[in-house]
Amino acid sequence: MNVIRYRDASFARKRRELTAPSSLFDPGIEARTRAIIGAVRARGDEALVEFTQRFDGAELRPDRLAVSPAELFSAASKAEPELRAAVAEASRNIAAFSRRSLRKAWTAKNSHGATVGEKFDPFDRVGIYIPGGTAPLVSSALMTVTLAKVAGCREIVVCTPCGKTGEVNPALLFALGEAGVTEVYRVGGAQAIAAMAFGTATIRRVQKVFGPGNAYVVAAKRLLFGQVAIDLLPGPSEVLVLADDTAKAKFIAADILAQAEHGSGHERVWLVTPSGALLKAVEKEIARQRSALARQDFVDQVLKNNAWLIQVKTMDDGIQLANELAPEHCEIMLRNPAQWAGRIVTAGAIFLGDYSPTVLGDYVAGPSHELPTGGAGRSFSGLTVDQFQRRTSLVKYSKTALRKAQPAAQQFAMVEGLTAHGRSAAIRLEGR
Repeated sequence: MNVIRYRDASFARKRRELTAPSSLFDPGIEARTRAIIGAVRARGDEALVEFTQRFDGAELRPDRLAVSPAELFSAASKAEPELRAAVAEASRNIAAFSRRSLRKAWTAKNSHGATVGEKFDPFDRVGIYIPGGTAPLVSSALMTVTLAKVAGCREIVVCTPCGKTGEVNPALLFALGEAGVTEVYRVGGAQAIAAMAFGTATIRRVQKVFGPGNAYVVAAKRLLFGQVAIDLLPGPSEVLVLADDTAKAKFIAADILAQAEHGSGHERVWLVTPSGALLKAVEKEIARQRSALARQDFVDQVLKNNAWLIQVKTMDDGIQLANELAPEHCEIMLRNPAQWAGRIVTAGAIFLGDYSPTVLGDYVAGPSHELPTGGAGRSFSGLTVDQFQRRTSLVKYSKTALRKAQPAAQQFAMVEGLTAHGRSAAIRLEGR
């Protein structure tokens, strides 16, 4: 772990390094991703089969890329009661939260007496990427597909990596089915994003791509922006804990270790506190709790490279640092946490108090856990149900309203030198 204190001579330099703009992309990853995208665009299913064999070790034919309805049914029939109950509980909260976030059509009168407004329609066909790798992210299925279902998307396509036998984790398939997926393909990585963006003989193209992924998936989403709509660019997980001397060190240590175990090695974790005693206690707790974890190798890599225990002079300094880091998850373990939350304006999600660990947001609280990382929270928000809706503005003028608007419209047309623009309004007011 890396420990820095405001009294250290190197504190200012290290603070600048911590808050420097970060990037999920490097030239090597981008070049390899471009090659994958080009291959999928040129060779379609043939390229998907090739990359599935190369990266996942599974030998498939194009007719095996799709997960069949029978496989989905089999996964559902084998789901344990405990999993069914957990999925149902999380789904209820996610769906309820999403319904509150749906944007609704409206109309009003403008200064001319014309009717103006907006309508919101669900995308007809959306594509969602669910990571595989070291853990089957059942929760990610619910945190994405459920939103698409609530929004009213008719076709919900999921791509997810398969194992060496070509099988997709049955718990994940069960969750996908429960959430409302309509198509599932055993395709992972940048090639899956390309397939959904361009379409192949097996996977028809989608209108918008959603979902988290590794550096190659995120690079593919960035490179394909414009070819297809993209939600956001979520990378490796992050948590920042703002704490004072009222916080419990064992809670903080547990939350830091939870984010560190994801598996990419690029996760980032921070404790920011004015309390030197708490910092030392958390450092000891991390060492104690770490020994009992099943995924120590993943955790140790993060603790060595991307874990920071930071003592600031005041909590005001801590708030400023948190906003500069723009963490994916920000836990506030302070006296009166709600009073401080209003000053955090760049976090993907905020968790208030000792009994609101990030894991609840990951799994069951209700808001989607797909959130901006790598400092992107300064500009982007997390995934919300309205991102599955397409906005259209509405304008309806009567002749009376047009007459009121025409002088200003004519002035703009004259200043801009676009006489046909002015004429298109004026001609409607001329006598027959």
